Amino acid sequence: MLKFEEICELVRLVGSTGIARVEVEHGGARVEIEGRPQPQVVMTSSGPDGAVVAPQQVILPPPVAAEAHGGDQDDVPAGDQHMITSPIVGTFFRAPSPDADPFVRVGDEVRVGQVLCIVEAMKLMNEIESELDGTIVKVHVDNDQPVEYGQTLFTIRPA
Repeated sequence: MLKFEEICELVRLVGSTGIARVEVEHGGARVEIEGRPQPQVVMTSSGPDGAVVAPQQVILPPPVAAEAHGGDQDDVPAGDQHMITSPIVGTFFRAPSPDADPFVRVGDEVRVGQVLCIVEAMKLMNEIESELDGTIVKVHVDNDQPVEYGQTLFTIRPA
């Protein structure tokens, strides 16, 4: 049977990746986790005579997305910055290939239409471009990490 911590980790993974549904069978128990809008866990297990025991339902809150490392933006006034957000759920890549340099780094000047990163979704590589001219102030996501729709990827100080 799965431990509570393992179930919680599965719920966090479903919540952070946008997966709609996961089923796991282990040790006579079955765990189903459904994503959006709030992950829900339904557990059933077989009794000693093979009969199915009534399901128990555990509802856990969705995970809070943690902002990843990047530059320091504390010296940037709130009104003087622009957030670039992910238009899709997928995997964030800072470079075009594992051995290549990142598209942009903190402090880099960028232009409208310049590629900032790639978000891979369903084997499609989606280039995310700058919406304005400016300077990269912060990169909010680590390379090869899942991102959600609307999650902040970059902070840019407009030129």
